[in-house]
Formats: sequence, structure tokens, C-alpha cells
Amino acid sequence: MITRRECQSGVTPGMFLENSKGTWHDWNVPYSDGKVLYDVILKNRYTKAIEIGTFTGFSAIWIAWALSKTGGKLITIEIDEGRHKKALANFKEAGLSEYIDARLADAHDLVKKLEGPFDFVLSDADKDWYKNYFVALAPKLEVGGCFTTHNASNTGMAGIREFMDYVKSLSNFKTTIDITSRAGISISYKIEEL
Repeated sequence: MITRRECQSGVTPGMFLENSKGTWHDWNVPYSDGKVLYDVILKNRYTKAIEIGTFTGFSAIWIAWALSKTGGKLITIEIDEGRHKKALANFKEAGLSEYIDARLADAHDLVKKLEGPFDFVLSDADKDWYKNYFVALAPKLEVGGCFTTHNASNTGMAGIREFMDYVKSLSNFKTTIDITSRAGISISYKIEEL
């Protein structure tokens, strides 16, 4: 259910996403994939989220919009200053800045330093580091929490196959790929501690 949370300009996050969906491209998560992330967060009532790879903020807006309904907050990490600034402007326009801790940093370093616990992760940065991000964050993920990745169907892309083989081999995670997504979203629920 969409609630009427308005930003200063009178635009709701849903309106912002709808109005922007045809203009965002390249590394942005498509509209339909953002909706999958939104639904996962709402269904599970997640409140402590991390996103690796903000780009210009489309997926972060989906995540933060869901978290605005669960009482949560998102930490999102972007290494590029120009993309970081654009994302900040988009967060403000969507009326979700208060739900987002946007960090300009190298995720290779910062992810290891984040304390946790977390209950939701989206990894959508450098694909050859997906496994490294997972290894760093899995111990900080609560049981019942979810680690998602974007582009999971592209097993020819460097690092994707290695990550998927690794995460599917773990007995304490249950991993599926959302098939409604053209790029594929892997969804790995932590079912127990090892």
C-alpha cells in the first residue's frame, strides 16, 4: 500500500519514482527491480539496511521509501563524488533524506568497518567484489535478514558466478533469484548462525 508521504515540493516518493523511471539508465536499478527490493523490505519489516553502490540513488530511494514505513534507516555507499552529489539531490527531491545516511567512501574499506547488526543488504557495485562484500557482511546480518545482489543472472560478468556458487553452497543461507527481474536479483535469507 502506498502512503502519502510528501516532500517539500509536494511530490511523494512514489510519484518521484514514477516520474523518473524513464529517465534513469546505465547503472540504475530498473523500476521493476526497485519494486522487488521495496517489497522484500516491507514483507520482512526490515529496519537496518545497507546499500553498496548508490550511483545516483534510484535503488536507495526504493529502499528508503520502504524503510520510512518500517521505521528504519539506510546506509548507502558511493565512491564517486559526482554521483554521490546527484544522489543527495535526488534523496531530497523524493523527500527521503532523513531515512538515508549517504556516505562518500570506498566500500572496499568501509564495509569491513561497519558494526551492524543489519537485516537487509543490497550489493550493486563492483561485481568482482560481491563475494568479498558478502563475506564481510554475512556475520553482521541478523538471522532472518536478507543479502541481495543485482545483476545475478549475468553469470558471465566477472565475479557473479563466483559469488552465486559461493552463496548457494552455504548451509545457513537460502538463496533464490527473482526471475521477474531482467538482470536478476539474488535474494539470500540468513536462516541460522553457523
